[in-house]
Amino acid sequence: MQSTLFVENREWKKMSEQKNSYRQIMKATSLFGGVQIFQIVISVIRSKFVAVLLGPAGMGVVGLLTSTTGLVMGLTNFGLGTSAVKNISEANAEEDRNRLATVIAVLKRLVWITGILGALVTLLFSPWLSQFTFGNKEFTLAFVWISITLLLNQLTTGEMVLLQGLRKLQQLAKANLYGSVAGLIITVPLYYWLGEKGIVPVIIITAFSTLFFTWFFSRNIGVEKKVVSRATIIAEGKSMMVMGIMISMSSLVALLVAYFIRIFINRIGDLADVGYYSAGFTIINTYVGMVFTAMGTDYYPRLSLVATDNEKCKEQVNQQSEIALLILGPILVGFLLFLNWAIIILYSNQFLTITGMVYWATLGIFFKALSWAIAFIFLAKGAAKLFFWNELATSIYGLGLNMLGYYMAGLTGLGMAFLASYLLYFIQVYLIAKIKYRFSFHRSLIVIFFVQFLLALTCFIIVSLIRQPYIYLPGLLLISISAWYSYKELEKRIGLREIIKNSIQQMKKKI
Repeated sequence: MQSTLFVENREWKKMSEQKNSYRQIMKATSLFGGVQIFQIVISVIRSKFVAVLLGPAGMGVVGLLTSTTGLVMGLTNFGLGTSAVKNISEANAEEDRNRLATVIAVLKRLVWITGILGALVTLLFSPWLSQFTFGNKEFTLAFVWISITLLLNQLTTGEMVLLQGLRKLQQLAKANLYGSVAGLIITVPLYYWLGEKGIVPVIIITAFSTLFFTWFFSRNIGVEKKVVSRATIIAEGKSMMVMGIMISMSSLVALLVAYFIRIFINRIGDLADVGYYSAGFTIINTYVGMVFTAMGTDYYPRLSLVATDNEKCKEQVNQQSEIALLILGPILVGFLLFLNWAIIILYSNQFLTITGMVYWATLGIFFKALSWAIAFIFLAKGAAKLFFWNELATSIYGLGLNMLGYYMAGLTGLGMAFLASYLLYFIQVYLIAKIKYRFSFHRSLIVIFFVQFLLALTCFIIVSLIRQPYIYLPGLLLISISAWYSYKELEKRIGLREIIKNSIQQMKKKI
């Protein structure tokens, strides 16, 4: 009898822990999801004005300038934006205020050093960057001015890492929120007034405003400031830098791929196609990808705390993947159905040429969701070399698939390449995690994936083969099924009905 009660108590405790874990994931996702939605509204307004005021060619210039400086930043930032989150998260969990203060002081010193390095590299090589990127030296002065943003952006990264590692989620959310509003206020008037001449001022002023808001919300974190010696910086910063260098190298490879794809499109096609490519993947990575941004903010620090236990790691990855797919499913089905309207609202009729590209890429998001959750295991465990070689292999075949896709099928081929790349990447990271860390998927996750993917695939076929407006009736039915299924599964995991009921009651009390 006692053994039975013990087993029942243990099972109840396990279920309770799982429910709390799911709720924690949803809480963080809801917080940053709300911010992301607001940022999307801001971004929609900004993108609309930019598309109208600059056109595809102007957006192509913005894309090439930012991707080039992003490439330099990837070369000089040493991956501190990712590696330092693990160090701060672990120091915070130890509840050793002295060690935490030391880690933060070292991080702040390192972001200054790496930020200045990035700015100097851009400044000194500006003529070469202009020649290689645009085929002439007309943009040399633009790169000279933009060089300051590499320091500003790296300082911003340091403040963001601080808030993320300490899990100051509300402050981080506010920093993102106010930064987005400031970006809108800055961007529209300058582009209206200056046109393409406003591109460089917008990039610089936006970097200043973003840094200001991240600093403002991280300045009172409750950790005593500490002066550290050079020896301490070297000793404490070693682990950040060793892992960070590998992350930086993998990020650099990814940025190189994105850079060469844009150059390839510009050479084989034209600058307008670069703008279309940038616009299409802005939709995928920013608007649809908001779920990853919202989840990743809390997921990585949380996974780092259980990284030494393979079983707990597996549990966290499965839970995160389930929530991601349940949230993404209805969004992606709806996105497929209303894509044309989304493009017109976000940009203009001129950009409808990217429809086929985005259709294919949307299916790839399902495989990205699973591979994204698994790949964090390598970072959380500090397996920097494994992470690097994994990302390098992905970047190599990703570049080949994108070049082949664009050459064979134009912009639509780039969407096909996105789907193929993430399918291969998913298989790759799953096999590595399974062999090295005994990772496996829960049956419940497999069922969720296939249900939501088949609904999206059905919608993809409908919008590809049937003319408007006949797509809307079956499409709305598919959205309803996907949303109902997600609600049903979320209710099992977090008691969604109870949460909604409590939220309504709290709102009534405030009123």
